[in-house]
Amino acid sequence: MTARRARPKQSDDLSAALLDWYDRHRRAMPWRALPGETPDAYAVWLSEIMLQQTTVATVGPYFEKFLARWPTVGDLAAADLDEVLHAWAGLGYYARARNLHKCANVVSAEHGGKFPDTEAALLKLPGIGPYTAAAVAAIAYDRKATVVDGNVERVMARLFAVTDPLPGSKPRLKELAESLTPDHRCGDYAQATMDLGATICSPANPACGICPWRDACDGQARGIAADLPKKAPRKERPTRYGIAFWLVAEDGSVLLRRRPESGLLGGMMEVPSTDWAEGDWPEDETAGVPVGADWRPVTGMVRHTFTHFHLELRVLAATIDGKPDLGGVWCPPDGFDDYALPTVMKKVVRLGVQKSD
Repeated sequence: MTARRARPKQSDDLSAALLDWYDRHRRAMPWRALPGETPDAYAVWLSEIMLQQTTVATVGPYFEKFLARWPTVGDLAAADLDEVLHAWAGLGYYARARNLHKCANVVSAEHGGKFPDTEAALLKLPGIGPYTAAAVAAIAYDRKATVVDGNVERVMARLFAVTDPLPGSKPRLKELAESLTPDHRCGDYAQATMDLGATICSPANPACGICPWRDACDGQARGIAADLPKKAPRKERPTRYGIAFWLVAEDGSVLLRRRPESGLLGGMMEVPSTDWAEGDWPEDETAGVPVGADWRPVTGMVRHTFTHFHLELRVLAATIDGKPDLGGVWCPPDGFDDYALPTVMKKVVRLGVQKSD
């Protein structure tokens, strides 16, 4: 691996050049304090949790709705978890929403509604890992902390011509990023490196000609910047299979139930289904039905892709008299929007409603 350590004077020169560029080209974002304003730690934390595995364009409207509905961490802590999950629907990775609510409760109850200002203390909060702790410490409190996301990894890989592939090169890229982190304007610098990766040092066709770090970039000098960072080949996503049970009461209500708190889509509402297993469809499609009934297959298939696997669901439908207690809730035909249904279950609902029409 070819990598060049930055000398202290060079580090100062690079950070100064980047901050000068940032002062002129910083991106405007709803969670970002304007020049001269004091950043709001709650807004910084909320945005960073939302931005994990999600694009800036997607997060913007969600962030503004969350902040309008729950303007302080105390307001969020006092909210019902179902309300938070419902407002989160569409952002995915729902464990983030559950931890968001847990963290708000801890900050409200144990820290007087004020987020800690050090990485070590922030790391003790639910749902906050090294990246988020560094981001809140640097951006909200201007602590010297190195924030490394995918954009920063790409910038460091190119700047230092690191040719070892991700994810194995992550520790080295973090070390290199730390070598450049200045002692002042740490929050601005953290946001500047992320902006640089997002707007100039982009994944494809980087605009090296206008980059403030062009003259110091080993990747550009060697003509390999656009090829970095290298990535190890991705493993093929497996496919899992399952059966969803669309159970309709005589008044048109549909049975929903809550998924276990732990695990995928924990705490979210769902149309009852079998376990999702690799290999093939369940041999007995009616195993695990909520109640004995005349179950019939619905024409069509629900397909959904998660981070680590593809999912295919067949749907069986049945109608029963009354609304017996089956360990869930009976949702009226026009009430699905009142529940925190993940995207895959919204697809099941659409298929089930089409069958019912």
